[in-house]
Amino acid sequence: MLYVDWLFLDMNAYFASAEQQMQPVLRGRPVAVVPSMTDRTCCIAVSYEARAYGIKTGTNVGEARRRCPQLQLVAGRHENYVRIHQQIIAAVETVLPVEKVCSIDEMACKLSPQHRESGAAVSLAGQVKQAIAHRVGPYLRCSIGLATNRFLAKVASNMQKPDGLVLIAREQLPHRLYSLALTDLPGIGRNMLRRLESKGVRSTCQLCSLSKAQMVDAWQSVLGEQWWHWLRGEDCHERPTHRRTVGHSHVLPPKLRSDDGARGVLVRLLHKAAMRLRRLDYWAARMVVSLSYTGGWPKWKETVYLGRCQDTPSMLKALERAWSKRPPGARPIKVSITLFDLTPSRCTTPSLFVEERRALQAARAMDAVNERFGANSVYFASMHETRDTAPLRIAFTNIPDVTTEGARED
Repeated sequence: MLYVDWLFLDMNAYFASAEQQMQPVLRGRPVAVVPSMTDRTCCIAVSYEARAYGIKTGTNVGEARRRCPQLQLVAGRHENYVRIHQQIIAAVETVLPVEKVCSIDEMACKLSPQHRESGAAVSLAGQVKQAIAHRVGPYLRCSIGLATNRFLAKVASNMQKPDGLVLIAREQLPHRLYSLALTDLPGIGRNMLRRLESKGVRSTCQLCSLSKAQMVDAWQSVLGEQWWHWLRGEDCHERPTHRRTVGHSHVLPPKLRSDDGARGVLVRLLHKAAMRLRRLDYWAARMVVSLSYTGGWPKWKETVYLGRCQDTPSMLKALERAWSKRPPGARPIKVSITLFDLTPSRCTTPSLFVEERRALQAARAMDAVNERFGANSVYFASMHETRDTAPLRIAFTNIPDVTTEGARED
């Protein structure tokens, strides 16, 4: 009898499927979700109907339209994808608890003892699929992987798409993995692939045959030891991660490609980054501001040191110091701001200066107002002209809070 411990759920072509669920006219048609309605940008999600034409995430929109003239372009509505994501979690939790939300379209569930036998686990996975179809929508399909650890459950979820259901039991290892390419294993990208090949590892079979010491040598860290256990179906404890940065970037629309426009958008991005920093309960010690320009001008970047900072007013002063050093005469096209050297609040001593404590209290009061009454209910006057720029975007592992980061302009 075969047993598993984890269920991993991966929504198929999530953004495109969400649009097909919300817009019946798109169902059964090739769809590409794009950041803006221009041929110069790239597809951020495509439906399975579009994939049949060789279109995939990252394909240039102009090229995608040449491959499929009937392709339906849809401007991404990220606030809707967050809302549907929350509905999917609620639907899954009518069947079993969600242990970890891994990204906007992935989540993992730990199986209870009565559901770990393969037959019971497969039945439970079917119930999860039905719950999503009935409670959220039938066009939101998912692939589910079942395995003895979360890593292999994720691998299994990618083995059959769309609407797949794959089980990998410990008794099937490692042979069940031999048909996979190394890049089919999450965590092996281009750089890691080159490193493995330099060690003579060119197949999953060869990877599974490495000793624990060879794995550590290949990864140049104890992560290699974790991989050795994962590939054998063992559910070893994962090391806690530490967030390294908080930041935002934005390509400027033509009307804001000026000094004043770029500065206003940077202020808006700083407000968003500072609010996220406080919500995550971190303090930042360093800020990096950068501008990209049209006309072949080199990218400009400036680092500002913050001490230990969490409040928006202090960061705005730091931004002004950086801004004063920008090169004159260039036309900006993209701006970004990133907070580095993050420290959790539990490891940080609050400021002893009254002014700094008051600035933080004011920032937290603004956060509370915006959380209750909606993003940008209260903001600093310096971002008034650009308060609706830099709309909400979803990074792979960061699921934004619509109520605090705002929604996309329609």
